[in-house]
Amino acid sequence: MRSNRFWLCAFLACLATLPVIVPAKEAMANEAPNRIRIEYEPPNNPAHQPLYEMIRERQFLEKLQTIFSPFKFPMEVTIKTLGCDGRANAHYRRPQVLICYELLAAIRREMPLETSVGGVTPIDAEIGQFFFAAAHEMGHAAFDLFSTPIFGRQEDAADGFATYIMLQLGKSDARRLITGAAYSYRKYLQHPSVTAPLKDFSDVHGAPQQRFFNLICYAYGADPVLFAVFVDKQFLPEHRAKTCRFEYGDLTWAFRQLIVPHLDQQLAKQVMDQTWLPPEQEKRPSN
Repeated sequence: MRSNRFWLCAFLACLATLPVIVPAKEAMANEAPNRIRIEYEPPNNPAHQPLYEMIRERQFLEKLQTIFSPFKFPMEVTIKTLGCDGRANAHYRRPQVLICYELLAAIRREMPLETSVGGVTPIDAEIGQFFFAAAHEMGHAAFDLFSTPIFGRQEDAADGFATYIMLQLGKSDARRLITGAAYSYRKYLQHPSVTAPLKDFSDVHGAPQQRFFNLICYAYGADPVLFAVFVDKQFLPEHRAKTCRFEYGDLTWAFRQLIVPHLDQQLAKQVMDQTWLPPEQEKRPSN
């Protein structure tokens, strides 16, 4: 017992000598807001040309540029749409967030034809999924460029980052973005029992079902009245719902401690005070 106490005390003494993790003054000196650049690269696949024209007309990237303008990055970050040789993907590669036309095409193919049973409109399913994917990759950019410590899997942290951002954009926009993003997981929730190859659990991303529950749990924890439908419709089990306010509290604490010091507060308030989504539609857009 005495030996164990000795090693415990020695370990705690070592911990006491470690520096407190705060944003380095030298790094923060180079940070500035409004460092988001955008680029719509023309697609190589002619089938993506209408999609390219549609997102330019609706200014998808311009909206992302404004939403992330408060982030004081140490360098310019470019959000870019491009063709990815058939891969439906989005990823971060310093200093770029790359969103594939193939991913946007897949999102549009899977949109509901009209408002779903769960109340998700076609436009919300489209924009919610697009924004969740883009904000997830912006999370990777923030973790990288701000040297943010991650205690756990970075993909889970990026999901949390994206969810937190969506929840700050006003109640109406937050509800529509969250439910639209959640709609992308519907095909994984159709059966109460799931069988999957063992290697699927080795992926750096969580299982789709777990990402769904994490997403809606954070939302319910943030506002159990606004997102009561998740429990009322039994999308979120009651035993998990009871912990969600604590999970959202942990997420909020991490964001405020590690990300907020890198934000321009005045610009952030302007972003949160705006309405970002177009009017809700009952049927799939024609384009």
